[in-house]
This record gives sequence, structure tokens and C-alpha cells, in this order.
Amino acid sequence: MEPENPHRLANLSGRLNEHIQQIEQRLHIKIQSRGNLFTLIGDAAAVSIASQILEGLYKLTENREPLSPSQVHLIIQEHMHDDVVEEPESVDEEAPEQSVQFLRTPKLSIKPRSNHQNEYVRAIMRNDINFGIGPAGTGKTYLAVACAVEALVNDRVNRILLVRPAVEAGEKLGFLPGDLAQKVDPYLRPLYDALYEMLGFERVAKLIERNVIEVAPLAYMRGRTLNNSFIILDESQNTTSSQMKMFLTRIGFGSTAIITGDITQIDLPKGERSGLVHVSSILQGTEGVSFSYFTARDVVRHPIVQRVVEAYEAHDRKNISSLPKSDNPEQERRHERDN
Repeated sequence: MEPENPHRLANLSGRLNEHIQQIEQRLHIKIQSRGNLFTLIGDAAAVSIASQILEGLYKLTENREPLSPSQVHLIIQEHMHDDVVEEPESVDEEAPEQSVQFLRTPKLSIKPRSNHQNEYVRAIMRNDINFGIGPAGTGKTYLAVACAVEALVNDRVNRILLVRPAVEAGEKLGFLPGDLAQKVDPYLRPLYDALYEMLGFERVAKLIERNVIEVAPLAYMRGRTLNNSFIILDESQNTTSSQMKMFLTRIGFGSTAIITGDITQIDLPKGERSGLVHVSSILQGTEGVSFSYFTARDVVRHPIVQRVVEAYEAHDRKNISSLPKSDNPEQERRHERDN
């Protein structure tokens, strides 16, 4: 590692060598260090990826900010994809889709961590209605908020609307106290957290007070037409088909809508069909509408989240394959489509 700097090397290794151990565990290699000389032992492909990760992390130590395990995890996650998005040295104007689509907000610049994330952001830039479908922790909501903030600060829209169906995750919360915004706040906490990170607490509070950022439960969207707005419908797997249709027909001129959801975590009453599942079979291929799908490999949270998602997916596949075949092929096809 050049230039040799004891403080930067200590920052790279982390407390009790935790950053080095994190790389070793994720890539199944051995890393030995002596001063600024690092020896990597293991599979050739894994060693190549690990060397890129170490070099990238060492470059980050230039700003003297302490590296955190979460930063190390994100760098590892970015490099471990087979389809990892590489930031080009120069952008080819004739093929801009090959470049990384950075999102610049007042407090930080956000870079997609995988090809699926990059394609998702690019689809949002090109289309009026965008669906982000995939498991928890894949950045669907966070990137949606980043796109909304960038559009607002660049005056491409006049306001941001945060919408979510008020469906409890298997719990009965009863009547929540407070006014409308306070009742809906708990459901929108992930969106607020992202806004605070990108705009700051005071600025978000002022924008909410001026109604530039508006919070609305899905049920209150009926009858409205939303022009020059950036609308985010989160947890859309908990909408019914009629609610989804109602929401999509609210969109006016100059507006962009992002609908995010995880079809493996539907909290609707048993027998109620998810509007997100239904709409994906209706609007697929419609001009101005994009569908972006994420997998467990796109998870950017703690590595255990990726393993949990993969375990559930494997369990679901096993259960589906073990189901008895129906004597009625048409009924079987209808059952598979509904699920």
C-alpha cells in the first residue's frame, strides 16, 4: 500500500483487525500483513477481488475519516457482484447507460452498488411510473428517496409525496394517537430516515411545514391529481388491486411515481390479492412504465440479511416443488398466477 502511512494502515485494518477479518470471512481467503505489505492467499478470483477491495479502502483512508464495518461491507458487496458496476474513467456520450448514475443530494452523493440498482435509477430518470420489486435491504426505497431529493433540489418537481398503505405487519396496533401525520409517521419512518440523511433534520422539518414534502396514507389519495410531483408509494405489496389502480391514476403532468415492494412479505388479509402482484402482469411492457427486479445478491445491509433472504427463497422453492400436482391444469395455472 502506497504511500506507507501507519495511521492509514491502522484505519484500513480496523479495531482488532476487524476490517481485514471481514474481508477474509466474506471471500474465504487469508490476509497476512507486515507494515504496508499485504499477502493474500486463496482462490485466484477471490484474491483478485480482495486486492481491489483493499486498494479501494486504502484510498478512502486519505480523508482521515475512520472506516466503519458498514463501509467495508458496502465496498465488499459492490465488488462481489459478477455484474459489478464499474465507474468508467470517461463517459461515452453515445452509450451513457454504461456509466454509473450518481445521485447528488445536499448532504451526500449516492452511488448505486450493483447493476440492478444502477438500472433502477436509470429507469426512474427515463420513465413516469417505476416499480422496484425485491427483498428487504436491496436499496429500493433509499434510492427512490435519493431520486426524489435530487429532482426537488434541481427544481424538476415542486414537491415530494410519501405514500404508504397503513397495514400492520401481522399486529393490531389499534387507534394511534395524534393528528393524521402523527398517525402515519410510524409507517413512513424508513422514508423519513433517508430524507434526514440526505437533507438534514431541520430542512426536512421546514419542507414538511411548507407542504413541499407531504405525507399521505394511501386511502387519502382518492380524487387527487398530482402534477409536478415526485411520488413514492412504499410497501406497495400491501395494496389491493383497486388501491393500486386508484394510485396510478392520480399521476399528473410533470410527475414521477416510484412504487416499491417485496412480494414475499404481504400483510394483507388472507385471500386478498396484492395489487403489486396483479399490476406486474398488467402493465409489463407498457410505454413509460418500468419494472426493476432485485434479488438477494443486491442486499446492501448486514451480510446476515442476504443469507436470511436466500434461506427463505430456498425454503419457498422447496415447498412449491413438493406441492401435489392438480388434476385440473387450468386451475393449477390460475393458482400459480395468483401466487
